Amino acid sequence: MQAIVQTGSREVEIQEQEPPSPGPGEVLVEVHSAGLCGSDAGAYSYEGGYEWIPVPRIMGHEYSGRVAAIGDDVETFETGQKVVEEPIHDCGQCFQCKNGQENVCQNFSITGMHNDGAYANYTVVEEQHLHAVPESVPLQEAAITEPTSIATRAIFDQSTLTSGDNVLVEGPGPIGVLTAIVADSVGANVVVSGLGKDSSYRLPLLDEQGIDTVNVESTDLDTLTDKRTDGLGFDLVFDTTGHHTGVEEAVDYVRKGGQIVVVGIPGENSEIFMPPVVRGEVDINTSYGSKWKNFEQALRLMESGEIDIDAVLDTSYSIVEAGAAFEAFLNSETCKPVFSFADE
Repeated sequence: MQAIVQTGSREVEIQEQEPPSPGPGEVLVEVHSAGLCGSDAGAYSYEGGYEWIPVPRIMGHEYSGRVAAIGDDVETFETGQKVVEEPIHDCGQCFQCKNGQENVCQNFSITGMHNDGAYANYTVVEEQHLHAVPESVPLQEAAITEPTSIATRAIFDQSTLTSGDNVLVEGPGPIGVLTAIVADSVGANVVVSGLGKDSSYRLPLLDEQGIDTVNVESTDLDTLTDKRTDGLGFDLVFDTTGHHTGVEEAVDYVRKGGQIVVVGIPGENSEIFMPPVVRGEVDINTSYGSKWKNFEQALRLMESGEIDIDAVLDTSYSIVEAGAAFEAFLNSETCKPVFSFADE
């Protein structure tokens, strides 16, 4: 089989490898499509806390495919079934897992980082980590169920969002784009902020979806906030930037009594001026990863047609162009590259 293998910092190559075989309780999945996300790009850069990942290793954790074979004791899935993996595996035994907080498990592992991933024709996964994909959902779209589930958790579980709320999403990366699309699907009035570098691809992508955007380097966000909210500020701000200034600036644009949900992981040196947060009784919440039900929510939104996932995908990069896809992602020249491993 062919696999995209990282061999060093910003170095990937296509290698021929023997396909894996499923052991007891495991499923062999024939990969159809696999997405590229921000954590994949971080791992590719091999810096900023990703240096622990062993190389060489097969990358990739967002993917879809069909069951090719099952090991002994597998009861839930059968050959030919469409599936996606929940790639962050909890231990099931620590305090958080026992307390229903498995998304922040103390002993988690991530497919494509702790072990070989899904940028290959085949991958093996334990039965318990798979979700069945509805037949009406194309496998190409199902490949990004995992990042969509992060958006559904942020909105449905960790925020107070209701239809008609004025919402600012900071950052038009993959999670920001999907958060905006899901929020828009439930009737929120959404605007997404980005930088000049986002104006060539990512912001226009949202504009085409009918979601308002603003380039904060050319348009004053204070003026726009006053205009859109009658001077009150946004009911909710989702910070998906992954930059320490995101949550700091969110404080400036949320209304008194509103909510900030931090989805991106800020870097060091974050400094929040707390008096307006306390005096305005602003709720600051966080959202990390997703749970089983968030995957199901994402799949059902795709099945119902409430969100247009196909419009988000960039399928212009083949697997032999993986390096170019990573570089384009890091330069904000694309948003959600998806590699195809299917013969069709």
